[in-house]
Amino acid sequence: MKKRTILLTLLTLFAAVAVSFAAGDAFTGTWKLNEAKSKIGAGGTKNNTVVYEAAGDSVKVTVDGVDGKGTAIHSEWTGKFDGKDYPLTGDPLGDMRSYKLINDHTLALTEKKGGKVTESGRIVVSADGKTRTVTVSGTDSMGMKTTSTAVYDKQ
Repeated sequence: MKKRTILLTLLTLFAAVAVSFAAGDAFTGTWKLNEAKSKIGAGGTKNNTVVYEAAGDSVKVTVDGVDGKGTAIHSEWTGKFDGKDYPLTGDPLGDMRSYKLINDHTLALTEKKGGKVTESGRIVVSADGKTRTVTVSGTDSMGMKTTSTAVYDKQ
């Protein structure tokens, strides 16, 4: 009887842990920009592909796209969704970025250059996990205020 109780308890715990990981995993994968659904200002950066993947106990975010002039860009960030700044490489508007997990489907993001905030926004993954919407406001390299809403489809 004790063996059965212990086994059922372990199975219940395993199932709970599996559900927790799946819920926190909404961002993982490859996301492709859906330009038709996005509202990116003229001359704005287009992040055509964004990949979230595990990197040990952290997350690695790799972005490939084009800047406002059509020049290819590639940036990488590795860190945790804990609201702390982690180094960002390859992005001319930032050298540090933080993500904070708001809930299983929402992240807050802040990007900084030289300690000064250049962008902030939210990333929301739809309940079905098929769409990711990034709403960002900030200041471009010319000091102009910018806003954009980029919609991505899960690949």
